[in-house]
Amino acid sequence: MVTRLEGMAGLIKREDIDEVRNRTDIKEVIDGYVTLKSAGVGSWKGLCPFHDERSPSFHVRPQVGSFHCFGCGESGDVIAFLQKINHGTFSETVEQLAARVGIELHYEDGGTGPRREETGRRQRLLDAHKISEEFFREQLTTPGAAAGQKFLSERDFDAEAAAHFGVGYAPQGWDALLKHLRGRGFQDEELKLTGIFSEGNRGIYDRFRGRLIWPIRDLTGATIGFGARKLYEDDQGPKYLNTPETQLYKKSQVLYGVDLAKREITKTRQLVVVEGYTDVMACHLSGIGTAVATCGTAFGTDHIKIARRLLRDDGSGGEVVFTFDGDAAGQKAALRAFEEDQKFIAQTYVAVEPTGADPCDLRQTRGPEAVRELIDSKRPLFEFAIKAGLKNFNLNTVEGRVQALRVSAPIVAGIRDSAIRPAYARELAGWLGMDMEDVNRAVGASVRRNRMPKNAEPLHGNAGHAAQEQPAAPVYSRPDPRDPVSRMEREALEVVLQQPAQLTPEQWQAFYDARFMAPAHAAVHDAVRAAGLAGATPSQWVEAIRQEVPEPLRSFVSELAVTPLPASTTDALLRYCNDIINRLFELQITHLKAEKMGELQRMDPEGDPEGFQRINRELLELELRRRALRQE
Repeated sequence: MVTRLEGMAGLIKREDIDEVRNRTDIKEVIDGYVTLKSAGVGSWKGLCPFHDERSPSFHVRPQVGSFHCFGCGESGDVIAFLQKINHGTFSETVEQLAARVGIELHYEDGGTGPRREETGRRQRLLDAHKISEEFFREQLTTPGAAAGQKFLSERDFDAEAAAHFGVGYAPQGWDALLKHLRGRGFQDEELKLTGIFSEGNRGIYDRFRGRLIWPIRDLTGATIGFGARKLYEDDQGPKYLNTPETQLYKKSQVLYGVDLAKREITKTRQLVVVEGYTDVMACHLSGIGTAVATCGTAFGTDHIKIARRLLRDDGSGGEVVFTFDGDAAGQKAALRAFEEDQKFIAQTYVAVEPTGADPCDLRQTRGPEAVRELIDSKRPLFEFAIKAGLKNFNLNTVEGRVQALRVSAPIVAGIRDSAIRPAYARELAGWLGMDMEDVNRAVGASVRRNRMPKNAEPLHGNAGHAAQEQPAAPVYSRPDPRDPVSRMEREALEVVLQQPAQLTPEQWQAFYDARFMAPAHAAVHDAVRAAGLAGATPSQWVEAIRQEVPEPLRSFVSELAVTPLPASTTDALLRYCNDIINRLFELQITHLKAEKMGELQRMDPEGDPEGFQRINRELLELELRRRALRQE
């Protein structure tokens, strides 16, 4: 489709796009955003980055260059993945991947591709941030950064620590960074998009001046923004100043330190959420390498999506520990975090320092072991929420105790571990001084209210919308997996999409001639035949089939392309593929035999003896072919 190939100065040639797909390892790219684990031979899975889910339903098949989420239906190739996750255009994404694998793109109609200042707008922004980070880090070593050096030294952060976290210094003045980036070939119009500069009547000027600087990076380690700490009394700005929202930087979707912590989070299945940049530094330097911080906003839904992907939050363990000050603000923040608790399967905890000291203070005054002790002192977040709620009532009165029970019972009912729930019901009865039976009754009622029926999702459409908002009827319904014929057809399509090289020319011809009964399967079969006869190459195979099917079935094609095949070794995979294809052909023979038998029964043997004998011979040949397949 021409519209998908448009560059900003000409059309990217189709063969170059195919080469980009062919040379790009889709798993390597997706690994930068999703924690993947093996799901069988050549198959990987993880938590979907496009919707919030509790069990991993996002599958990747590097061999066919495809991904598919069985939960939300998002699917496609590596270009589609990056387009979706980075909100870029098709051409920008192709250019980004081409640069990644070292492919020079060529353009139709004599075009030379985007002009230099337009080349991959996102990449230009990333380049500006990278150069700015290097500039800030260099400035921290100069005499003019004495205030910044003193700030770090007073908190026991040496030069090595500063370098590890990329800490830098923005010099005083209005245009030190601006001049530096202009000297590196950046134009003011593109610098305005970085968020690193402010704009006044005389043009743009440095946003960060006379401040200590922390680079804020995404999961891949690319710098996408900055956090700046005030150092001088005459600075009229806020104590901390962050990059504003930009194409790169969305504060609700960023966790400071996640680039350094992600491997340890994945390894230990623990995530520690602290409140500031220096707290992250203190934790990591104290042996808590799983610490991250939000960037000037509360820990919310988008942060949870990042955390759950890193934790592989699929019900097999893991913990999230929130650290807050013991004051009223800290308590309020902890309760706000508890409101998001049910979006985790991992156990959530809170670690509160009674004296109000944050991890940075603890490390400085009492040493690294005090930071570790703080994290070890964690207690379940629901326990903290219950006790915080009880403080709002006069438990010396009957009315106060009843009101407290009404507030606390739903919290106990929401405890996911059914083995722990009764124990906390007993604890609650003790804290309230109420009869155990009354507490159990209240908790039980809340548990029943929490139970919600699960609705099945269609093959395609908008899940979760009211029935009256759905289309009158989908063009294709999901084939019934309980039907043996339908199941056989699906398994054959999975093999052909994922392992096309396993079919011999004879098998391909037989596959093209096969008839599929389920309408969705028949449409995919037609698309496979069209793509095959058009000579689609291995790198184009699944995408070519996706483009051939009707729009509602494109996600279904991706689903078939990534469904794990039931084989644990390469040899077993080859045997499985051959067995499935033979079973498909056997099914086709069964269909043909049934047709021939019907035709035979309708014939008059005496009126058409030759035709009667011909059909009998054909039936015999079909039976011999069926037996031969059984012996393979």
